[in-house]
Amino acid sequence: MESKKLALLCRDLAENKKAENTVVLDVRNLSSITDYFVITSGGTEPHLRAIVNEITDRLQEEHGLAPRAIDGEANAPWQVMDYFDVIVHVMRTDVREKYDLEGLWGDAGKLAPKRAKVRKGKGKARARTKTAARGKGRGKTKGKTAPRPYIST
Repeated sequence: MESKKLALLCRDLAENKKAENTVVLDVRNLSSITDYFVITSGGTEPHLRAIVNEITDRLQEEHGLAPRAIDGEANAPWQVMDYFDVIVHVMRTDVREKYDLEGLWGDAGKLAPKRAKVRKGKGKARARTKTAARGKGRGKTKGKTAPRPYIST
């Protein structure tokens, strides 16, 4: 897999688990060690574990990719996954502020953040459709079932 694609996939997988402030730094012109850093945060160690597990498990299951190394214990406030061309840093928010990797690699370019998906259609019509799809809103009034029409046989 191309390194840029892998970095963006790691970002997306981290965001699946509500990772915070995820950035992808392009360090190809600054480092001979790796091409991209993915830096993301979580509020607690269990949150960090969920992010790390999402990335490692999904990359292994769906793409057959395993990290060359993982540094940091399961309960550590900073865990690093080395995919050779992409290094993923998962940090507790306070640790990220303390070590300021974005500041240390300030000359690195940042890949554009993920854009929110734009949905087509009218807002109210879409909302009614979602409500109807969940089985609410049609045939019910204030929690009661609407009377059924009489059908003669």
